[in-house]
Amino acid sequence: MDDLNTIRKAKKMNQNMHKARIKRKYDIIVVGGGHAGVEAAWAAGRMGAQVLLVTQNLAGLGQMSCNPAIGGIGKTHLVREIDAMGGVMARAADEAGIHFRVLNSTKGPAVRATRAQADRDLYKQAIKRRLMACERVHLLQQTVDDLIIKHNCVRGVVTGNGLTLRTPVVILTTGTFLGGLIHLGEQRWSAGRAGDVAANALARRLRALPLRVGRLKTGTPPRLDKHSIDFARLQVQPGDQPRPTMQLDGSPDVHPQQVCCHITATNARTHRLVLANKHRSPIFGGAVKGTGPRYCPSIEDKISRFADRDSHRIFVEPEGLTSAEIYPNGISTSLPREVQQRFINSIVGFEQARITQPGYAIEYDYFDPRDLHPSLQTRVIKGLFFAGQINGTTGYEEAAAQGLLAGINAVLHLQKKAPWLARRTNSYMGVMIDDLTTQGAPEPYRLFTSRAEYRLLLREDNADARLRPDAHKLGLIDDQTWQAFRRKMRRVERELDFLNTTVIKPAAMRAAGLDAVLDAPPSSALRLADLLRRPQVRYRDLAALLPDGGSDMHVAAQVEATVKYAGYIDRQLAEVKKMKAQEERTIPTDFDYDAVHGLSAEALTKLKAAAPPTLGAASRLPGLTPAAISVLSVYVHKAEAARASV
Repeated sequence: MDDLNTIRKAKKMNQNMHKARIKRKYDIIVVGGGHAGVEAAWAAGRMGAQVLLVTQNLAGLGQMSCNPAIGGIGKTHLVREIDAMGGVMARAADEAGIHFRVLNSTKGPAVRATRAQADRDLYKQAIKRRLMACERVHLLQQTVDDLIIKHNCVRGVVTGNGLTLRTPVVILTTGTFLGGLIHLGEQRWSAGRAGDVAANALARRLRALPLRVGRLKTGTPPRLDKHSIDFARLQVQPGDQPRPTMQLDGSPDVHPQQVCCHITATNARTHRLVLANKHRSPIFGGAVKGTGPRYCPSIEDKISRFADRDSHRIFVEPEGLTSAEIYPNGISTSLPREVQQRFINSIVGFEQARITQPGYAIEYDYFDPRDLHPSLQTRVIKGLFFAGQINGTTGYEEAAAQGLLAGINAVLHLQKKAPWLARRTNSYMGVMIDDLTTQGAPEPYRLFTSRAEYRLLLREDNADARLRPDAHKLGLIDDQTWQAFRRKMRRVERELDFLNTTVIKPAAMRAAGLDAVLDAPPSSALRLADLLRRPQVRYRDLAALLPDGGSDMHVAAQVEATVKYAGYIDRQLAEVKKMKAQEERTIPTDFDYDAVHGLSAEALTKLKAAAPPTLGAASRLPGLTPAAISVLSVYVHKAEAARASV
């Protein structure tokens, strides 16, 4: 019913616009209805802008075009940060999640990650409900074929049916649609994804702009009919109990029915079939020119690169509660359909499996993110913002985070205010944006916890403590959410104080049942905080000793990490403070790098091409040595002194 109401409303809006033949003007136009476009429109609307989201197909709004899952190592950190900033991804994931697990649960909190397998339809419905409820966000089902640009400033867009829409700000979130080309064995055809038309006219328009453009490639596995799979032969993978949530303050009560996932694996026969037909893969046959994702390779690429391995795991994941399709995660391929069917049937549990949709590879245009400001506004066209796969990233979460940032900064641009910049020291969003704008994306960019220098400070459990105050200042969250956050932070402080000031004697430890947990029960009294720092002790083990039996899981996660890793956290905070001066030392946009003596030709070329906004960003450019940064720092200081004396 939600889909039907959305389409009816959009059709009525289209009919009214065509009937009147008027030119409408909006504060911001968002092009694309994927994860980046959704978050961009939502954030801008929440901040008071009148937003038009234009997409080819409103039925695909919030579409999970690859695996219907949210989260993963590094990715969940982005989802929690989006949630802290008032975004919609985590809420939709909780309302659509049918299987929840915490990855790396036996490791430290810096690398743990909650993951939700979602029902595709429920996820789209949750997204649409929120966008439809936002009075400032309007939806239009059209293609965008052209941009109106005058004097290097955006002035509007032109749709495929010739409708001109005026706006001073455009956010492009085009995903894989720009010049999209699908490859399936020896076949290839123009498409944005299976079943959707490529945005070729817009791709040609963008290629005419003074922006660096390239080609990337991604892929997807075949979908399988679940009724043809022998689940009895597969390893069962149940969800976690107690069940986690994607939202920072979420409740499992909003989750729909839960189901199990399963695991199987390729085998020697599978590998022989793939290798015997590798020449028919467009990736190895040379038909695909774009660079593919290193961290999500096709099965033919895996088998070739890791020839010493005799199997690769496959996660058998449902696409929804009512869907008959299964997503076999781990066997992305673009081999011919008949080859896909043969190697699928060689896998345990898939002997009789039927393919409902073959896997394929898709090539598409992307634009070098080094041509963007950290606000995600292009350097050469004012009012033009890029977010998502157009910037060379891969993944729903990376796209959504960029959309959020683009939406925020688009509004601030309209208000003639300074952009809100995510920093490496306060968020994974900052890590990603800094990586992209300083190093580019020579291959599809995927975020990992290993990319962050201060990952113990950037845990998934404390994203609200890091970012929610800024969200409140920007107008992204309402007063109810803000007050709930303040109550949570007060509770965290109270519990930390209790742990640090309460001493427990050995007899009380035994009475609380801690002897079963501790390897060597202490012979003298200890503060509860010191007891919690022991590796084998978890916060839940102290429940009998805590006021009200402890706190909810969201407070507990922050308290436990803060206590257990206090020394490491203090060390990282000291490192952040030390480097903050360099990180925040801005380089003027008109800085004359040619006037800097002592830089190598390579360093000079890279600095001029990247135009880093700060010395910290300059220090992360590939090939920039500490000596070069030291020289640059002197000249930046001279430039600042010269400006101050005028």
